Amino acid sequence: MVTSYRFIARRRGLAATGAAAALALTLAACCSSSSDSSSMPGMDRGSKSSASASPSASQAMGDMPGMDHMARGNGLSDTRDGYRLISKDATLPSGKQTAYRFTVTGPDGRPVTGFALDQTKRMHFYAIRSDLTGFQHIHPTMAADGTWSANLSSLAPGSWRLFASFTPEAGPGKGKDFVLSRTVTVPGDAAKAPLPAPATSTQADGYTVTVKGEPMAGMAHPLTVSIAKDGKPVTDLEPYLDTYAHLTAFHEGDAAFAHLHPTTKVTGDNGGPDLSFHAELPTSGNWRLFLQFQTGGKLHTAALTLRVG
Repeated sequence: MVTSYRFIARRRGLAATGAAAALALTLAACCSSSSDSSSMPGMDRGSKSSASASPSASQAMGDMPGMDHMARGNGLSDTRDGYRLISKDATLPSGKQTAYRFTVTGPDGRPVTGFALDQTKRMHFYAIRSDLTGFQHIHPTMAADGTWSANLSSLAPGSWRLFASFTPEAGPGKGKDFVLSRTVTVPGDAAKAPLPAPATSTQADGYTVTVKGEPMAGMAHPLTVSIAKDGKPVTDLEPYLDTYAHLTAFHEGDAAFAHLHPTTKVTGDNGGPDLSFHAELPTSGNWRLFLQFQTGGKLHTAALTLRVG
């Protein structure tokens, strides 16, 4: 009888040891899974999507128009990684064309004069009022000393944010996209316009622009834009900035910037009606989208509010 009790006690001890080992393995697996979660799509919001992509995936993305660079930050600062957007202009006049002058200095404090081409331009400059009206997309000119001049159309009174998007050709930031911004005040009686409600389509110059897709904040998501006129699909889109359409977005409330990269390749003067974009909008809420496309040598701009969950 004593032997039987000893045998039973030994079996119970082994079972308890096995259970403890199994629990340890389970906890280790959970910790490992948690540490690897950043490699899941959309789980590492602070890193570039290409960082965890396989070589073949990275190469495929690099072959798409606009996918060789990813913007750094949301553009709400005038400084990033040692690069700074500098301007003496704190106010601009209302109701007339005006020039905004600025320089970009590097980590050494000197004006940067070497910029790489990005969608056929060395500098993309944007202006948007705090209520996300008055959108302007300009390609400024640079003097030999690194001073840029952006010729702005008439500005309505209010607070404006001005963005400079560029890629250094050399130095620590070589090959990296930067978006820096500063604010200016346009004196006068500023009447704030309400943001149009989210919609899936809008009209511009007789064209109907429809957006399909439901992007989630911080996650890469495909977005499709379709263009029609008089109820018929448009197939005569002309190349504009090395693509068939340029898509920019600004976030309601803080005017955070995002450039939605085109993934439809240009094959001639016969683009459309459907265009694909790589959308990666960092925060939820309403985003005001501005789509620019060209037909018959004329540039059209369509605006639409997109809700991001």
